[in-house]
Amino acid sequence: MTTDDKDETNMDWSVEEYIVDYSGHSKSEFLDDIQGRLKKFMLRCLSVCRALPTAYEAQHFSRQLIRSSSSATANFRAVRRGRSEKEYYAKLSVVIEELDESLFWLETLVDANLVASSRLAGLLDEGYQILKILSKSRKTATKQRE
Repeated sequence: MTTDDKDETNMDWSVEEYIVDYSGHSKSEFLDDIQGRLKKFMLRCLSVCRALPTAYEAQHFSRQLIRSSSSATANFRAVRRGRSEKEYYAKLSVVIEELDESLFWLETLVDANLVASSRLAGLLDEGYQILKILSKSRKTATKQRE
């Protein structure tokens, strides 16, 4: 095994503590940071999926997790290119929905005893932090539309 090869069954999917006060950030800095966090979240989800057993249910959940986490990340790029506040709001709503679905699939992996909860605790925490931030951002966008 080379140093590039990784035994994904022993990977640490936790994430560093990443609590940020965005009050001093410009909109562009905020969006850059969230985009990076979503991408890291998606890549960690991919690592989880690669380490799952080949059983039908594990692979089904894996495909769903890959689809929803990559969709959240890809759709966030579209958020940044919204042509109006309404479009920004709509696209951000899709990101929130897909991220929430990703968290559902991660929880399902734990509930189905496919992955130990301790191995996904950090990843789940990061996902919920991003979800809270994006939900607040959507709420702020709603107030600005009024």
